[in-house]
Amino acid sequence: MNDQPPIIVSTLDAERLERLLDSSTYKHLPGIDALRDELNRATLVAPTEVPPDVVTMNSTVRFTDDSSGSNYELSLVYPTSAGSPETVSVLAPIGSALLGLSVGQTISWQLPGGRELQLRVLEIVQQPEASGIYHR
Repeated sequence: MNDQPPIIVSTLDAERLERLLDSSTYKHLPGIDALRDELNRATLVAPTEVPPDVVTMNSTVRFTDDSSGSNYELSLVYPTSAGSPETVSVLAPIGSALLGLSVGQTISWQLPGGRELQLRVLEIVQQPEASGIYHR
């Protein structure tokens, strides 16, 4: 995952995700290290400073997988809120890949088993910070 695009994560999301990663429930799941790496390389900003075109936790995002040509619209959620067809957990490979991306950015993301995704953000349909919701 070299040459990845720059990403932006709110300090609130980063704090909550760090606690999640350190919890005994999730810390041994596959893909956790990739999410931790993403948090480590992210530019952290206050929730009030997040640009409206960035994927944050609880955002709904339209994106495409350029490797398959498939388009999706999903909400990026914490694992306890995942499970419905229109959500993706931040702990899932696609969720980890989307976190912090801006509209127009593309990221290559390795899946377990070796397949690689090429995800491109098309639109932020809804973002809590853009709506003035900072403590969700």
